Amino acid sequence: MKLPPALPAPLLCWRDVLTFARYGNPEPVRRGQLSEPEWAARLTPAQFGVLRQARTEPPYRNAYCRCYAPGRYVCAGCGSLLFDSATKYHAISGWPSFTQPATRAALRFQFDDSHHMQRVEVRCNVCAGHLGHVSADGPAPAGLRFCINSTSLRRVEEPDC
Repeated sequence: MKLPPALPAPLLCWRDVLTFARYGNPEPVRRGQLSEPEWAARLTPAQFGVLRQARTEPPYRNAYCRCYAPGRYVCAGCGSLLFDSATKYHAISGWPSFTQPATRAALRFQFDDSHHMQRVEVRCNVCAGHLGHVSADGPAPAGLRFCINSTSLRRVEEPDC
């Protein structure tokens, strides 16, 4: 007996993001914990600044801002799958923007009140590396915009841009 094709995972929506940030995130598939000196030895200074110190790279002058080649994006820190290029779009923000994560458990969300703003920060759910922020001003159907630092990502599976 042939089974019907699996239904796609439901889209992540703004209510899900707020619920995860407020009450807890999905369990990661694994944990990637290193000490700060181990992270510093493993990452470039720019990657360490973004992933471990929650810095932001300059807009428009980053590796994946204008890259729309097929591929998948993994965490530059631990290699976990985060986004697929099929969900990447041109948001005119200066940073790579995506509409959905690769899986519901790929990311962790937390409230960020830094710089006198109220935002939702996006982190890798495996190594807790800072990726960027998510907002509810993205395209339909889910309306999400994941604004992610290129430095926190590595594109795989296809030739470089």
